[in-house]
Amino acid sequence: MTKTKLTIILFLTGTLVFGQPQFTNGKEPVTKKNKMKTILLMKKRILVDSSKVLYDKPVTKEEFSSEWDVHHSTWKVKDGWLEGENPENWPGMAVLKQDFPGNVLVEFEAQTILPSSHDINVMWNGEWLPETDQRGLAYVAGLQGWWTGKVGIEKSNEYKFMLGTPLYNFEPGKIYKIQAGSIDGHCFILADDKLLLEGMDPNPIDNQKYTKVGFEAYCSKIRIRNIIIRQISWEAVDMKYEVDF
Repeated sequence: MTKTKLTIILFLTGTLVFGQPQFTNGKEPVTKKNKMKTILLMKKRILVDSSKVLYDKPVTKEEFSSEWDVHHSTWKVKDGWLEGENPENWPGMAVLKQDFPGNVLVEFEAQTILPSSHDINVMWNGEWLPETDQRGLAYVAGLQGWWTGKVGIEKSNEYKFMLGTPLYNFEPGKIYKIQAGSIDGHCFILADDKLLLEGMDPNPIDNQKYTKVGFEAYCSKIRIRNIIIRQISWEAVDMKYEVDF
């Protein structure tokens, strides 16, 4: 056997044993495709890795001072975290001055600061009304809120669109990776890569007009870090059952 033939055989054997990437129709490797981050909703799949990043930078004291607005609460940057404190029963918010129009996905890590035990909330497709100094039209989602410990989604300020479930086992002080957003009124929230709640607003917010993103402490003390805001890229999914009997 020639040296060339032996080299080819060893290469092919190594490929079979060690599982080198397989290719589909000359396109991307199967292994790469399978690792793509996605979020599966009802009849939709969000392609996280293909969703354009609009905001991704650490919150520093200088950045927070120049690029955020604070309402009815106290917020500060400490040890890489954005900490919010609000002892009252109303939205205490830190809102980015930058506009984020369209379908957006907000990703971040968060925890309650013990002994605070509830309400880590995020707003998108929103507004703050200077004439009344209150939040106006917006989507809000959160963990351990709505007074009885629910995962929830709501649309302010009429609150005629509200969703909630008490079935998530929230742990005060634990760090959660939270993702929330919407596709033309199809709202959702995840924690630690698990979809917790989704619902479809029959009267979606005009996401070209209402463009603010922010975080809310509601009679709670919380902290936020690793904020990423994306423009959602998604595809329709044809969902159907396969007979299993």
